[in-house]
Amino acid sequence: MGVFTTSHEQVVYCHDRPSGLRAIIAIYSTALGPALGGTRFYPYASEDDALHDVLDLSRGMAYKNALAGLDLGGGKAVIWGDPDKDKSEALLRAYGRFVQSLGGRYYTACDVGTYVQDMDMVAKETRFVTGRSESHGGAGDSSVLTAYGVFQGMRAAAEHRWGSPTLAGRRVGIAGLGKVGKHLTKHLIDDGAAVVATDVSERAVEWAQFTYPQVDLLDGADELVAADLDVYAPCALGGALNDETVAVLRAKIVAGAANNQLAHPGVEKLLAERDVLYAPDYVVNSGGVIQVADEIEGFNFARAQQRAGRIFDTTREILQLAAAEGVPPAVAADRLAERRMADVGRLRTILL
Repeated sequence: MGVFTTSHEQVVYCHDRPSGLRAIIAIYSTALGPALGGTRFYPYASEDDALHDVLDLSRGMAYKNALAGLDLGGGKAVIWGDPDKDKSEALLRAYGRFVQSLGGRYYTACDVGTYVQDMDMVAKETRFVTGRSESHGGAGDSSVLTAYGVFQGMRAAAEHRWGSPTLAGRRVGIAGLGKVGKHLTKHLIDDGAAVVATDVSERAVEWAQFTYPQVDLLDGADELVAADLDVYAPCALGGALNDETVAVLRAKIVAGAANNQLAHPGVEKLLAERDVLYAPDYVVNSGGVIQVADEIEGFNFARAQQRAGRIFDTTREILQLAAAEGVPPAVAADRLAERRMADVGRLRTILL
């Protein structure tokens, strides 16, 4: 394939021909503890695309977990296939066997294309799984605290931009009314924001029309990004912010749940040039990983929500640091995460 990486600790290819399982598990770092990251089930165009995605996502998880204050490293897994056609008990359990074979170096959870019932199935073959259903002692749907954390990060960005930690009276555009977008919509409406949204799923659009008829629904992401907004919240797949979208973006804040929102490293400079405040995605969307990580201790929702609430403080610190040092927020966030991985990870060299 011609792809090699020296930055990751471990990359594991998993293939079980009878069940059709084709998966890749990538462990970026275990400096802070076992790597934790979800399993994405997606019909990639090629194996190279799957590998590129899992390498990017696992690195992001290491930084996300570090800034979330978790004693966990970063990892991710992708299953190459169509979850609507290829998912089966045998495939999920085969995947669980591969997770178990890593001996606790990697904990998995839900991601795009996988749900709590899938994690319950994976857990039949491994104990290194989080994001399970409440009936099986798990944390349930991690999108609950993902949305809560995004809302807290958005509040911190609003305070930094406009002086008050509220979205009341602001117009917020949500791209993606999936698991996270639905909960985020409620938080924003309860806070007094006007919500504009779009989704490719007719079911999601119908849900919004029925549940929140006051939401202004647009035909697509292109129309949304160019709309008259105060805040733009990408909550679908990554790469939402590229040269073209930033050129027409009218919002003054970007804060959303999607991973890897910047299509390439230069995008954040473009945002800064247009005076758009970017709240780093892996900071504000860390509520979900906080929720599933709490499950490892024995899940307590109130405790997990309290920890997710600290995303407000972390986002505020990053934005203040970025302003003080004259660097983009993502650079400031990276510096804080790398500092914690180095300072705390170093303690493992002290032999007990």
